[in-house]
Amino acid sequence: MPYDRETRYDPPSALLELQDQPVRRIRYYPDGVEGWLVTGHAEGRRVLADPRFVTGERFVHSPTELPHVFVSISEQVPPGFFLFYDPPEHTRLRRKVTGVFTVKRMRELEPRIADIVDARVEALREAGPGADLVREFALPVPALVICEMLGVPYEDRDAFQRNSADMLDLARSVEDRNKSMAELFGYLMQLVPAKRAEPGEDMLSALAADDEVHDVEAAGMGLILLVAGHETTANMLALGTMALLEHPDQLARLTGAPVLWPAAVEELLRYLTVAHNGVMRIVKEDAEIDGRRFRAGEHVTVALQAANRDPGKYERPGDLDVERDAQGHMAFGHGLHQCVGQQLARVEMRIGFAKLFAAFPGLRLAVPSEQIPMRSDMAVYGVHTLPVEW
Repeated sequence: MPYDRETRYDPPSALLELQDQPVRRIRYYPDGVEGWLVTGHAEGRRVLADPRFVTGERFVHSPTELPHVFVSISEQVPPGFFLFYDPPEHTRLRRKVTGVFTVKRMRELEPRIADIVDARVEALREAGPGADLVREFALPVPALVICEMLGVPYEDRDAFQRNSADMLDLARSVEDRNKSMAELFGYLMQLVPAKRAEPGEDMLSALAADDEVHDVEAAGMGLILLVAGHETTANMLALGTMALLEHPDQLARLTGAPVLWPAAVEELLRYLTVAHNGVMRIVKEDAEIDGRRFRAGEHVTVALQAANRDPGKYERPGDLDVERDAQGHMAFGHGLHQCVGQQLARVEMRIGFAKLFAAFPGLRLAVPSEQIPMRSDMAVYGVHTLPVEW
């Protein structure tokens, strides 16, 4: 699968060129075995919604020369890490947390999220022009929110953010990433019994008190929610800010009509697709899609970044258009494993972007965009730092 980007916001041109054949054969690493690549939007949704394409298996091949994050995690899937489970175990575990992430619950959380955003806006202001928006704003906002929801002490953020980043660093060996995952899992294993002894109004306390959930499962569920709950949104806040600053016509529409922010968030999710290394599945039983025969045991990668740029689904898909109807994008995946925290991410981005640009109407990059270090070799795309001034 083509992986190297030529531009900051677009998928590799070689990947987009494959869209003339939305389902095709590719070779997987490390041994060159043949599998499948899906670049089409409709075809991707069909694969991800089909129960014959599963995730609860061991991934031993990567669609790129980089050691793939799914290969790493599936080497030793922690109990409760339901991203790599299939029904009925996936259903049992996921339902324990879905109620926390409903649209209704997110509306109730909006005032608290707004308070957190306001505090980080002031922290950015106090840091002064030249401050790193990632450190002062984009990373702390979702980290603070998910820490409060899970019941993870925010003062432990340095350790869990380091391990989280190392887990997703595709330039690191599988062994190194497994070690980082094990350290983070061990940290959460210590928190679970402490929550049972002194429970709070948080998710880990609820899981620790649930007789149907073992401690190791509670820790594994906490692991996936902690990592996914701050890494993806943090990178969307930072990369989305950079994209809007480099598309001043689109930003002007938003500052002139804040009612457009919800639609703009969907468009930024589609346009940027920070989960840029695709979603992998294994064929559990022979299946046929669009005349293509998928054999049991084969690896399949759905390239979300290409599917969200499918010209058959979106007109001028390479353009950022904050007034576009981007509904139906697959930035959060699709099917059973669609991101459980997607409503939280939407609220954090909508409130975060709106308050940031309202507070700093003169916000701009402090260095030329070509000098911004991109997270090209990370499982979650974005920027490592984003110096800004106003």
